[in-house]
This record gives sequence, C-alpha cells and structure tokens, in this order.
Amino acid sequence: MKNVQIIGSGFSSLSAACYLAKAGYSVDVYEKNDSLGGRARAFQQDGFTFDMGPSWYWMPDIFERFFHDFGKKTSDYYELVRLNPAYKVFFEDNETVEIPGSIEDIYTLFDSIEPGSASNLEKFINSAAFNYKASMDELVYRPGNSILELVTPQTVTRVNQFFSTVRSAIRRDFTNPKLIKILEFPVLFLGAKPENTPAFYNFMNYADLVLGTWYPMGGMYKIVEGMIELGKELGVNYHTNAQIEEIITSDNTAVGLRINGLVEYSDIVLSGADYHHTEQLLNPDSRMYTEDYWASRTFAPSALIFYVGFDKKLYNVRHHNLFFDEDFDQHAVQIYDTPSWPDDPLFYTCFPSITDPSVAPEGKENAFFLIPLAPGIEDSEERRQHYFDLVMSRLETLTNQSLKEHVIYNKSFCVDDFKSQYNSYKGNAYGMANTLKQTAFLRPKIKSKKVDHLFFTGQLTVPGPGVPPALISGKISANQILKNVKHELKHANI
Repeated sequence: MKNVQIIGSGFSSLSAACYLAKAGYSVDVYEKNDSLGGRARAFQQDGFTFDMGPSWYWMPDIFERFFHDFGKKTSDYYELVRLNPAYKVFFEDNETVEIPGSIEDIYTLFDSIEPGSASNLEKFINSAAFNYKASMDELVYRPGNSILELVTPQTVTRVNQFFSTVRSAIRRDFTNPKLIKILEFPVLFLGAKPENTPAFYNFMNYADLVLGTWYPMGGMYKIVEGMIELGKELGVNYHTNAQIEEIITSDNTAVGLRINGLVEYSDIVLSGADYHHTEQLLNPDSRMYTEDYWASRTFAPSALIFYVGFDKKLYNVRHHNLFFDEDFDQHAVQIYDTPSWPDDPLFYTCFPSITDPSVAPEGKENAFFLIPLAPGIEDSEERRQHYFDLVMSRLETLTNQSLKEHVIYNKSFCVDDFKSQYNSYKGNAYGMANTLKQTAFLRPKIKSKKVDHLFFTGQLTVPGPGVPPALISGKISANQILKNVKHELKHANI
C-alpha cells in the first residue's frame, strides 16, 4: 500500500485525501494549526460560533457530486437551507435591492428596476447556463496540462468569450448601474476585476441567480466536519499542530517530510498549502517557479475580516449583505492597480444567526465583516481599528440603528494573519486571480516538473479560487497521482 503525505487541511486537501484513501492509499494529512479546515476553520467564543473564512455556499451540485463519488449525500453530514432572499445590496443613494431566491422573481425584479431588462437577463442567463454546463461537466475537471484541454465542441463555438470580458458583456445589454453592479459582483469570487475576467466566466451568474445561495445549518465548518468524518470512514489519518519544515528529496524524488523536527517517509507528497510557501520547503534548484514569476502574477485580494458579537438582534439586514454605497471601480484600483489601503472601501457583512440561532446566544447576533484589500500591504492594529470604526459608522447610517455600543466581542484577521496562519503569499486570501493569462493551463502545475512524486492542489492550481473549485482541485490532483503511479508501474513491468 502506497503512503501519501498531504500538507495542509483546506478543502482541496480534504477532498484529495478522500479520493486517495478510496483508491486504497494510506493517507496522512498534516495541519500546522491546532484545528483542521485551513481557511475554513471555525472558533467559538462567548457562546458565538464564527466561521473564519468562506461564508457563501454556491454551486450545491459540486458538493453533491463530491459526496456522491463516495456513495454519500450532503444530507448525510449537514442540513442545507436555501436563502430567500439570497442577499441584500446597499447602494450609494440609500436604496437597497434584495435578490430573491428564485430566477422567476429575479426577472420580475430586473424589469421593475430597468423596464425590458428581464428579456436581456433571460438571454444572458441562458448563455451562462450553457457555459456552466460546459465547464462543470468537463473543463474544470481537467488538470491544466495543455491548451488543448480548452478545446471542446462547446468551447469552439464560444472562443470569442475568452477574449472579451464579463464587464463588456454585461454593459452591452444592461444600462442601470445597480443591475450592472449586481451582475458584475459574482466574478469577484474568481479574484479579478470584471474588466479582466473572460466573458466565459459568466457561468458565475448562473451559479448565483439560478442555482441560488445556500447555508449549511451550524455554519460552513459543518462541510469541513463532514469531509473529515468521510475521510475517517475511508481510513485517512489527520494530524494537527504539525509544522512542515522541509520536503525531503532523494534523487530528485520526494520521499517524505520533516515535521516538527522529525522525518517521516512516504511514497508521495501532495501539498494543499500555499504553492509559493511549499516550494520554499525545497532546495532552490528543485523549485519550478522563481520569485520573479510569483511577483508578476495577479493575486486575488487579501481581506480585513472582523468577527463580531452584538448583544442585540439587528434589523434592516439579511444573512448576506453587500455594501456598494461607494465607488466600485476606485476600490478595485486600490486593490489591483495601485495597491493601498482603500479610501472608501466596499465591504460585505454576514449575519448567520439570522438564519441559524445555534451560532449565537439567544437574543444576540453573530456578524462577519469583510473588506477586500490588496495583498502585501502593510498591516497594523491602528489601521484595523480605523476601518472597524469606518465600517460600523456606515452600517449604522445605512441600516438606521445604533450598533457600536452593542458590540460585546470583536476579533480581527488581516494580511499578517493570512501570512502567519496560512503561509499565504503576500497575505492573499483567495489565491491567484482567474484572469485570461492565468486560466487553466496557464496556472501553476499540479505535478512538479523538477521533483518526482511531488504534487500540488488548491486555489493556486486549477481550477482556481473558491470552495467548489477547491473540491474539484482535490479530485484532479488525486487523479493525477493515480495516473502517475499507474504509468510508473506500467513502465516498471516492461
């Protein structure tokens, strides 16, 4: 039985561990922190349960497909509820728009804001549905080894969508600025600006508006717990507080890890940790990518996050809330073009206790605040406090309620924490952006070209940022390992 050591315990690592264990491998997962889940960890404080990272549950079919691969269902591990409304958007004129939970109601909403736009939205959604099916059925499960992976009967007819942008496609058919912002918002999950994201990625709008926004009762960490439970059923071994200090190689082959000062040997090493950091665990000659390469990449944003407990229930907010009351493009410039702390940031809030009373004490509210930031900028407690005060003031004004004196718990997480807790390159939160020049075969490779038996998975490889892509990345990397072992066995028997 071959042994695989997996570095990190994020979604891609947990996914790969299950697929490899199912294939008969002995699998050990090593996590540097004291709890599993990577960026999707959770913590409890004063009766509140806070998800530390992902808070949006999109593409439910991808989760179902993952568990189905093992003869299971998501309902075997957690309860899903569909949010209606899916989310609320705040605009600069003190107006708000709530996105309904059904596409029929969304068509009605669009027509009420921009008469006649429902028919344009239907055509847009039909295109997005076609792209979603083409992507999820084939493209996203490919390993990114060749440009030919992008060539299918479906994509050949839509090659122009790889050379136009989401922004241009949306603004061709819609003129109302509120609708444009709503339609441009989903590609932010890909880590890039709408004007830099290929139009083919409009499938994110299908995921948003048609497949809907869901929530696992108990919090997003319930997904992690379900995957861990499944892994244990398959025989996966999990290790926390395991600091990986070196990838051990022999004759240009990965043969094990130095963990907390001790060497543990294996047949294969798979890293779901930050790609750049993982290569620092190798000798310089064994690294595929230079510092210049990483510096030249477009990374998805970092984030300033606040985990907040209120001693009262809030009103005029929903489970998910987007604050587009400031200039969208100016904030994007300060993330991507001139990296700096934003003057007037957009932000996002999540109040899961509106849907799920179990994550907060009775009569209290659990809150998650997120401001997208440029990776690599200087972090300090003073800046964090400044932006907390800014966000709270705007939230009070926009929702017409007093809040500051009702905060009973507040913990922040920012660039320095992404670096220290996740070894994240420049403290990025979401990996590498899915721009045209960083899509599919143009992303860092899953299989090392310099070190045999060393593989990678996660948001810096294919398919890219996001929780569903991470589940898929784990499956791709596991398949690549199995394919590589089969190839070696075949040649060894010749």
